[in-house]
Amino acid sequence: MDFKELASSYKKELFGSVLPFWLDNSLDMEDGGYFTCLDQKGKVFDSDKFIWLQARQVWLFSMLYNKVEKKQEWLDCAIHGAKFLASNGHDGNYNWYFSLNKEGKPLIEPYNIFSYTFATMAFGQLYKATGNEEYAHVAKSTWEVILAKSSNPKGKWSKAHAGTRELKDFALPMILCNLALEIEFLLEPTVLHETIEKCIYEVMNVFYRPELGIVVENVTKDGQLSDSFEGRLVNPGHAIEAMWFIMDLGVRLNRPELVQKANEVALKMINYGWDEQYGGIVYFKDRLGYPPQQLEHDQKLWWVHLEALITTLKGYKLTGSEESLEWFKKLHKYTWDRFPDTANGEWFGYLNRQGEVLLPLKGGKWKGCFHVPRGLYQCWQLLEELSQDK
Repeated sequence: MDFKELASSYKKELFGSVLPFWLDNSLDMEDGGYFTCLDQKGKVFDSDKFIWLQARQVWLFSMLYNKVEKKQEWLDCAIHGAKFLASNGHDGNYNWYFSLNKEGKPLIEPYNIFSYTFATMAFGQLYKATGNEEYAHVAKSTWEVILAKSSNPKGKWSKAHAGTRELKDFALPMILCNLALEIEFLLEPTVLHETIEKCIYEVMNVFYRPELGIVVENVTKDGQLSDSFEGRLVNPGHAIEAMWFIMDLGVRLNRPELVQKANEVALKMINYGWDEQYGGIVYFKDRLGYPPQQLEHDQKLWWVHLEALITTLKGYKLTGSEESLEWFKKLHKYTWDRFPDTANGEWFGYLNRQGEVLLPLKGGKWKGCFHVPRGLYQCWQLLEELSQDK
């Protein structure tokens, strides 16, 4: 495998196709922030603004400015979104709404903790780019709110009736693994250490079930399996993404055994989620083999495959696992044959089980300027490093 050539293809796709698509089409120059509901050619089909997608785009362009090149266009794009978020995105106490209308008026209340986590990431990365203390204040203040809400993330907006089937989900400890490293420079060492250790324990010892060989999405409050729709739910892409976060923590903490275990779990989850008939990784499964309640369970999604590319490549680089490299090759072919839109730029997000484009949109309520460019950036960097190792 020619790592140098592959690195060039990921880099070219990032800078030649994906970033121009968002820079040309997503900025709302009238009211601020970004449009994320973009059709195949980049035309806006809905003007609602979703906080986590706004924040992810701020983070993405700030990160590129910090790590790739001090390009003014990227910094301007990030600040453009951050101003809109700081003015409109929260209730004044850093409770971040889920969505706003075009002008910035709240549409959906702050029920979703991931509005908070991505706002923290965004303002932390932008602070690193600018040195503006106001951005640091937003990031640290929101982080404090996240910690306060972590035991009951939805708070008064939870639909669950208290006391009957109280579950906790994998998504929060998983994202905090990544977020803690993202804003390490803003945190007290003790807080950082406690957060990281707690998240590693939750991900690798509570949600990863060695007796099943898989990661589950929900467990009871005391860490037991639940025989219910939510308790049987498995999201292979989520688990695979979490494993590269854990690998990063293993490197940061100099714990090679943690990196090794994360790679092994990732390989189990890829094998578990892979569709032997049509290829690709399915969105959801029921761990007991019952019909999942999610009607989209057998779709093939952009983010799942990009995260699997990062994870297998990182696993190979850090552990030398030939199985990881073979999966990367298989995933690379599947992904690049189906998701990129060579005619209009950017990538499709949603394929049916057979691997055909199901929705031609490039962005919407759930897909924005994040997984595609982050995945391309991560793989480009890893491939460059591998090419220099050889």
